[in-house]
Amino acid sequence: MAKSEPFASSVQSAQPCCHFEFPEILLATENFDESLVIGSGGFGKVYKGNLIYGSSLFVAAIKRLDSMSNQGAAEFWAEVEMLSRLRHCNLVSLIGYCNYEKEMILVYEYMHNGTLDDHLHKLRTPLSWLQRLNICIGASRGLHYLHTGTGITSGVIHRDVKSSNILLHESWAAKISDFGLSKIGPTNQPSTYVNTLIKGTFGYLDPNYFTTGKLTRKSDVYAFGVVLLEVLCRKRAVDRSLDEEEWGLVTWVQDSIKDGNLKRIIDLDVRDEISPKCLKEFVSIAERCLHNSPRQRPTMAEVVVGLESVLVLQEKFNKSLQATSRTILSRMANVLPFISNGENSGDSKFSSKSKDNNGIAHFQSPSPNLKVFKFSDLEKSTRKFSLDLLLGEGGFGKVFLGWVEENTLAPSKQGVGIPVAVKRLKQKSSQGPAQWLAEVNFLGYMDHPNIVRLLGYCKDESEHLLVYEYMPNRSFDRFLFTDIAKRLSWGTRLMIMIGVARGLTYLHSKNVMCRGLKSGDILLDEDYNAKLGDFGLVKYGPETGETHVTTRVMGTYGYAAPEYILTGHLTTKSDIYGYGIVLLVSITGRKAMDVRRPEGQQSLVDWASSIQSNRKNLKEIMDPRLEHNYSVQGAFECVALALRCVANKPKDRPSSEEILQSLEQIYALYK
Repeated sequence: MAKSEPFASSVQSAQPCCHFEFPEILLATENFDESLVIGSGGFGKVYKGNLIYGSSLFVAAIKRLDSMSNQGAAEFWAEVEMLSRLRHCNLVSLIGYCNYEKEMILVYEYMHNGTLDDHLHKLRTPLSWLQRLNICIGASRGLHYLHTGTGITSGVIHRDVKSSNILLHESWAAKISDFGLSKIGPTNQPSTYVNTLIKGTFGYLDPNYFTTGKLTRKSDVYAFGVVLLEVLCRKRAVDRSLDEEEWGLVTWVQDSIKDGNLKRIIDLDVRDEISPKCLKEFVSIAERCLHNSPRQRPTMAEVVVGLESVLVLQEKFNKSLQATSRTILSRMANVLPFISNGENSGDSKFSSKSKDNNGIAHFQSPSPNLKVFKFSDLEKSTRKFSLDLLLGEGGFGKVFLGWVEENTLAPSKQGVGIPVAVKRLKQKSSQGPAQWLAEVNFLGYMDHPNIVRLLGYCKDESEHLLVYEYMPNRSFDRFLFTDIAKRLSWGTRLMIMIGVARGLTYLHSKNVMCRGLKSGDILLDEDYNAKLGDFGLVKYGPETGETHVTTRVMGTYGYAAPEYILTGHLTTKSDIYGYGIVLLVSITGRKAMDVRRPEGQQSLVDWASSIQSNRKNLKEIMDPRLEHNYSVQGAFECVALALRCVANKPKDRPSSEEILQSLEQIYALYK
């Protein structure tokens, strides 16, 4: 049976790698039966096989080094060392290895949908444009993690990014694979080293690396730009079956763009799916990745943000009428952080911010792309605000389920069109028109998959209403603090908190602070994807720094950072404190403050801090509804991360980006 044992390495291994005996490999592959071959390359062949690990039988991809291969023992051990200590939901997981006499074998998690290359070029699978965008986003997140988020002081350069090294899970989630050529280099230096032996794949090689031998993370960015073009055009990086002038994909695309033939390069299968603006921005990202000067190429962090914004852009286009799509798309044009011309700069829309007398920051006017609803229309769509359609209630007022036509957002009958959430301010609300205006003026300009979408608003004499996309699973706290039958698994809770971290990272990148993050503000769609909602207390930091002082404290008791309560001193680290509370709430199933509990257990932070130090006490912290269906190590790391977030000193708290990277790694390791 496989044994978990560490191996010698130039760097410390974060996770012991499982060593399989050769007879186990023979049994799993039926003596390397050719019928079980699922792939081959410069390394050798890959077999599908069943292996026993611990007490479980699992399907694995078993990669066997060909003795005649150009890739030898050095690449084998490079991949073992690299993958055994890198864990991320967008990296393929190495389970173990086998070295017996001349046999060198790697055992990976099996990826049911094979490679991106297979689906683009061999199987010609009908992948929608949205599927392709999501695959690109997943792969970019994996590369971003390699470059900056590994926890290794020296970053990792993949050096062989290509479509055949992007594997697809059965859910179509993308994972970066094949680390045989990876190199470790300083994260704070653009140039890693100079090598006279160039390695990689023709068509994806960075010209700068090829001519100078200088290997940098921007070499991976170049190769990823080629992958983006592959996905868009469904053409190989190099295809000698075409006319000679079309052999190289990059040159062909660049020439086509110069000739004004951008549309003709798009794969016919998706040509009618892509909005013109989405196409322009997607190609803009690819072009920057392929810039001749490495310094002019974006980082993978910028690529991730850009692609996520393009995804939102496309999703909105898909839901809109052709007549209104131009309006919606013009709002999205500012989202990408590296648009080349000044007119479309993402920073321009933030220049119109102002603050009211209560210190609440907002844009000077609502986004012109929000629909202005008539009060009578919202009465009709909610059956005059029928209590049968009541979704929830809070300090603001009540939220009702309404129905509108999908394309025009005109009022509709129940069950006809699309559902929306209609939030109605009560007449004597403690949260008044100022917060309503803050949310209208803020949310109309925010576009991110993890931020709830505001569709429109209504102001009619004393009536103030907001209309949002409907989130079928409502709020996170509904699953934590009610007797709802559906229980959230450990993996689902982790993914929810990862989604929240992504939304928070986006807001902080725009110099926006929530000031009121709590579990009730986390909304869940039908697939339990998390979206941040309730932006009535949102605040912008000064352009020259990240801190702000206000004389009026707002927020929710139990979630507000201590320095904010005491001094009014507000920073992005105040949001991190609130996030830490929500993370503890999701782990324990307890409320942030519960006066019904015994003394010493009323404050969640104080109680969790007092018993977390000993791992043996972990089960006391964990939500009993999880019924021990979680990894002890993963849970321990989550609790430790949450307690870092609620540190008394703001400087001791991690950034939202650090939280995101940590949780993604925990999810990959211990989901």
